[in-house]
Amino acid sequence: MAATWTPETWRSKPVEQAPAYPDANKLAAAESVLRRYPPLIFAGEARNLKARLAKVAAGRAFLLQGGDCAESFAEFHPDNIRDTFKVLLQMAVVLTFGGRRAVVKVGRIAGQFAKPRSENLETRNGVSLPAYRGDIVNDMAFDAAARAPDPDRLLRAFNQSAATLNLLRAFAQGGFADLHKVHGWNLDFVKASPQGERYEAYAQRIDEALGFMEACEITSETVPAVRETEFYTSHEALLLPYEQALTRKDSLTGDWYDCSAHLLWLGDRTRKPDGAHVEFLRGVLNPIAIKCGPTMEPDELIKLIDILNPLNEPGRMTLIARMGADQVERRLPALVRAVKRAGRVVVWASDPMHGNTIKAANGFKTRSVDRILAEVRGFFAVHRAEGTYAGGVHFEMTGKDVTECLGGAQEISVEALSSRYHTHCDPRLNASQSLELAFTIAEEMAAWRSGSKRLAAAG
Repeated sequence: MAATWTPETWRSKPVEQAPAYPDANKLAAAESVLRRYPPLIFAGEARNLKARLAKVAAGRAFLLQGGDCAESFAEFHPDNIRDTFKVLLQMAVVLTFGGRRAVVKVGRIAGQFAKPRSENLETRNGVSLPAYRGDIVNDMAFDAAARAPDPDRLLRAFNQSAATLNLLRAFAQGGFADLHKVHGWNLDFVKASPQGERYEAYAQRIDEALGFMEACEITSETVPAVRETEFYTSHEALLLPYEQALTRKDSLTGDWYDCSAHLLWLGDRTRKPDGAHVEFLRGVLNPIAIKCGPTMEPDELIKLIDILNPLNEPGRMTLIARMGADQVERRLPALVRAVKRAGRVVVWASDPMHGNTIKAANGFKTRSVDRILAEVRGFFAVHRAEGTYAGGVHFEMTGKDVTECLGGAQEISVEALSSRYHTHCDPRLNASQSLELAFTIAEEMAAWRSGSKRLAAAG
């Protein structure tokens, strides 16, 4: 794929968003330890995900990608992992049943620790310290020792990711994801909400369908897809020393894979074609995504796609639009047209979170659920108008009962934000708000399906 590429060629390129580690020898020692650790994922799993995403690109499946803004060491607990997994299962059920599409489930989990920053320093009361860049780099506490980038955190993040992946695999393959348990996935604090009631109605219909299937001798014992599911992991490939240390050559094919996650993405701040992050990702054969913000130009996007996917391989490339509710219908069409005109095979997904971040009157960083849903609707509207497939959603959520995003069916107010605001970085949807998003997407998918049928009948 890239004859002149090696896992370290990125080091000769300009590096954006790189922490200033005070001790280079300590960083090198941590990288050396990571290189001896086993891979977190396997090349065959990454190839399986690529095959699933190829179906999304062809319009036969839908990508559901969600999870924490930034995982933290403090909130690492099996109950939190379980509840996030539950909500993603619920959302997948809504999308599969309501949207009539297979759902490819990808978590922002087991590695989503590092965060880009708009400024290298944070200043409070005249004191400037390094910005908090995620628990894999430094600590949120505002003092010099806590904010100093610490390479030992790379190892702690790896160990937490390994434990998280172990539990996720058990949930996905050990019976927890059995469709007979759809009622049990509904979290207690969601059940009484409007979204919980809508979900229960879906669950009841699924029970009826399963009863019919069992009468036809199609059971969880005879069909594994009834009792288990595929679940993949992803994160932003931001901290390149960590990514390089976990890059392995596949013993079967001789190809390089970044074994820190199944899917890696480029952020809006690290997508420069001549930059280190693009250089690194062009050589690993994992599925790759690019965040496309309102400053992305069509020519730049095509150039990036050709660097990262020169063979135009289906399933390799996902484009994640993060425009903002006010800009998505104005800025996205030019990108969609350019990709379509160039014949590039991609998955188009919507990130309705990052373009809709505001600061509330009480100082809390937040997002409006109404604007999040509006961007999703605008994303679908663009693809309907362009004759392309709206293939996925990429969002930040948690299974915890947080109050970080405003409005929605729960009508969370500015005053209520402080009651359960737990994020270490950006505000997340809670379980009820995530289900609200799923129902909105399912409605848009149903409208797209009806429109496609009408066009087919007319043609």
